[in-house]
Amino acid sequence: MKKLSCIIVDDEPVARNILHEFIEQVPFLDLEDKFENAMKAEVFLKNNTVDIIFLDIEMPKVSGLQLLQKINIESIVILTTAFPKYALEGYELDIIDYLLKPVAFNRFLKAVQKAKDYYQMKHMATVTSQPSYIFVKSEKRIEKVELNDMLYAESLGNYVSIHTESKRIIAYLTMKSLESQLSTDEFIKIHQSYLVNSSKINAIEGNEIKIGSKSLPISRNYREMVMKIVNLRLLKR
Repeated sequence: MKKLSCIIVDDEPVARNILHEFIEQVPFLDLEDKFENAMKAEVFLKNNTVDIIFLDIEMPKVSGLQLLQKINIESIVILTTAFPKYALEGYELDIIDYLLKPVAFNRFLKAVQKAKDYYQMKHMATVTSQPSYIFVKSEKRIEKVELNDMLYAESLGNYVSIHTESKRIIAYLTMKSLESQLSTDEFIKIHQSYLVNSSKINAIEGNEIKIGSKSLPISRNYREMVMKIVNLRLLKR
């Protein structure tokens, strides 16, 4: 699945920064821009499309609800506000969820997962199957990488070290460009420098993931998302 593009529309700098940090911790989200008022967001949306809008309600001059009423928005909308009294009116405008400030990360995850599920359901008919391999530039060669053989990737600045079952490839690309070609359901970010194939994880011990013959660190920023994905397949008595 491709990353879901999103924007933040909120007049409070602190609120924008918190949402920005949360978005960066979710592998399937990609922040396009941030706006401090509805008018600037309206100009952007007239010429651009995004998958998700994080929209504050109480803003000067034009509120979030007025923006929804004013223009035709096909994006998935998640309202963010300190005033729960607006919830019903928001749902009447077909929002997907409602986040009450101050927003907790766990609650944010539930909202964006709901948005992701809705997006997948809506686009199920047009989604094509993920490729089973990719090509990358390595020195003077173009190497084929079978995704099923890939263990993990490590960021090396302008390069990425791709570790497979049988070899290591130093590819001339960034981690972000590699991520854009991989399914976020199969490949998960565990650290700013590491992306792993979830089907190849042997064990999780403390703040480390055992994969192949390596132990890779799970950073604090990504641990919650990693465990959420693992818990989906964790057998319990």
